[in-house]
Amino acid sequence: MTTSAADTTASTDGDERGQSSGHTSAQDSVPHGGHGYAKQKDQHLKRLRRIEGQIRGLQRMVEEDVYCIDILTQVSASTKALQSFALQLLEEHLRHCVASAAVESAAQGEAEGTGEVDAKVAEATAAIARLLRT
Repeated sequence: MTTSAADTTASTDGDERGQSSGHTSAQDSVPHGGHGYAKQKDQHLKRLRRIEGQIRGLQRMVEEDVYCIDILTQVSASTKALQSFALQLLEEHLRHCVASAAVESAAQGEAEGTGEVDAKVAEATAAIARLLRT
């Protein structure tokens, strides 16, 4: 038995942002709507709910003693869905947050704004490295 994303979609209750990981970043103080993903927030939440449904489907498959390969196929689909979401979020971060830092840096003059751009690039590079390790 193979379960598709549409078959396993589940809704979530409560705070749609999920639980905090305890990790803080330089952008935690950005006001609501200031992040690169703000324009597509509803689409992202819908996508994350679909992924959550896939994970719940995995739990159900194990509970129902589904054949191992079918579960692994679903694990692969869930992993690809998360990776795709991460890449979309990274692209939005680069287009919005890093680009904004570069524009602000240019407006301040090269010497004053270089540190912020360097910090944003380092932050994005670290995020890419984490994605590549998964």
